[in-house]
Amino acid sequence: MLLEKLREIVWKCNLELPKNDLVRMTSGNISGRDPQTGLVVIKPSGYSYEEMMPADMVVVDMDGKVVEGHLKPSVDTETHLYVYAHRPDVLGIGHTHSPYASSFAVLGRPIPPCLTASAMLGGEIPLGKYVPIGGAAIGAEIVAKIGHARAIIMQNHGVFTIGASPKQAAKMAVEVEEIAKITHLAMLMGQPIVLTQAQLDQMDDLYTNLYGQK
Repeated sequence: MLLEKLREIVWKCNLELPKNDLVRMTSGNISGRDPQTGLVVIKPSGYSYEEMMPADMVVVDMDGKVVEGHLKPSVDTETHLYVYAHRPDVLGIGHTHSPYASSFAVLGRPIPPCLTASAMLGGEIPLGKYVPIGGAAIGAEIVAKIGHARAIIMQNHGVFTIGASPKQAAKMAVEVEEIAKITHLAMLMGQPIVLTQAQLDQMDDLYTNLYGQK
């Protein structure tokens, strides 16, 4: 089986989405790009997370042609491929409709950096304009607006995350929702305190160089 290890990683990362209440039914997806071949592994379209196995992951080339797989790839495949083509540093992409983060998307508001964990995502989570789903145009808007952030909320749609691996993209999807939830709850009681850029830079250094196991 082609890219067997990457398929298993992408499969496991996709399972993190319903596990963390970031998606419902068959929505959402995680993909991963193999840096050696340039091929992309992505979740099949409209397929049950409960039934999904590593062999169900679809391998496509950068033109969107199915190289290996017995199922149709995600309708967001063209979006993922556009981001990969224009961001060579990105090896994992996630997409969810997680409720708290998506509520900011419905309001047309970026998520302010009110928590130290915001530094993991690059500070403020920017807002992309409304673009119909499933094509290169939404990928172009992501690339144009995401900047140095690792996540973006697309107006009236949901969340896209990027990372140096599928695992990082999945982790960022979880972090976005947690930040959005706490920020939303804080806004019910008053005006959240936004961290300064210096504070964010300090926390980014901690998360990059000290946090976790090396």
